[in-house]
Amino acid sequence: MTNRICEILNIEKPIVQGPMSWITNAEFVAAVSNAGGLGFLGPNAGQIDTTRSPEISAERMRAEVQKLKSLTDKPFGIPVIVHSDLAYTWPILEMVIEEKVPVVIVNGILDERIFKPLKENNIKIIYRPLTPTIKDAKAAEEFGVDVYVATGFDEGGSVPERVIGTFSIVPMIADAINIPVMAAGGIGDVRGVRAAFALGAEGVFAGSVFIPTKENPAAENVKQMIVNATAEDLLMFRTLPAYYRSLPTQLAYKLVEMDNQGVSREEIAKTMVGSIGMRIGMLEGNTDDGYISIGTGITPIKEIRTVKEVVDTLMQDFN
Repeated sequence: MTNRICEILNIEKPIVQGPMSWITNAEFVAAVSNAGGLGFLGPNAGQIDTTRSPEISAERMRAEVQKLKSLTDKPFGIPVIVHSDLAYTWPILEMVIEEKVPVVIVNGILDERIFKPLKENNIKIIYRPLTPTIKDAKAAEEFGVDVYVATGFDEGGSVPERVIGTFSIVPMIADAINIPVMAAGGIGDVRGVRAAFALGAEGVFAGSVFIPTKENPAAENVKQMIVNATAEDLLMFRTLPAYYRSLPTQLAYKLVEMDNQGVSREEIAKTMVGSIGMRIGMLEGNTDDGYISIGTGITPIKEIRTVKEVVDTLMQDFN
């Protein structure tokens, strides 16, 4: 079966693992790429603390990229987070080019200053805005994006601003543009994959399903919580930029209560302490002081598996 996603990204199976910040590292990402998908190092891959220095951040990522290269000869990717002033973006971009990273994922900002050097160095661009729209998708296509990720409200963590589910957003975007579209949000088993393809997607962009795997660096108690939970257990609250979804933790209950009391999005976001709350909850397994980002596709996840088992099961139509 010919598949444009596989051809563009030079992978065997049209599945991309989302760059899940703290809960990625070289070993985990290599396992995804070696299984035939495309693994992504997250912004804090392999780290246990934060840095405010763009240069230190880029060098930390370089070390993880080099480690990853020693574990796989397959394609992989890293995110290039575009800020308006580009101060944090340039050091990462330069490292990507120097290390010959084959694929990047760019967040929802289309900036010629970023796209031009990526294109000149033949680096493939997966574009994933927080909230997909027809207008944005057409603009991305004109910009020369290689793959567009259509994310539905079913996703884990920070969810889109518009309450449109994955299986409504995918055909809307797929019908609007000619470049290949990946479905993201709420896909937990092969039924979700098949549904996404039936609706016009040519690949699947997945996060939650890869967390309860043996290679993932998430805490063991968090993996077990995911296996034991269903979509009915998830909590949702307002924050910046829109909404957030988490498994029940003491912090998540507190954030829901703040939301119910009408506390501002800004104040709730401050209480979350950004991605540090994810590190505390998901990497350290502290369910008192952190949160656990997860999507609605967790219900069919019933055991902790290897990454290869997850890829083979989801992509069984491509084996």
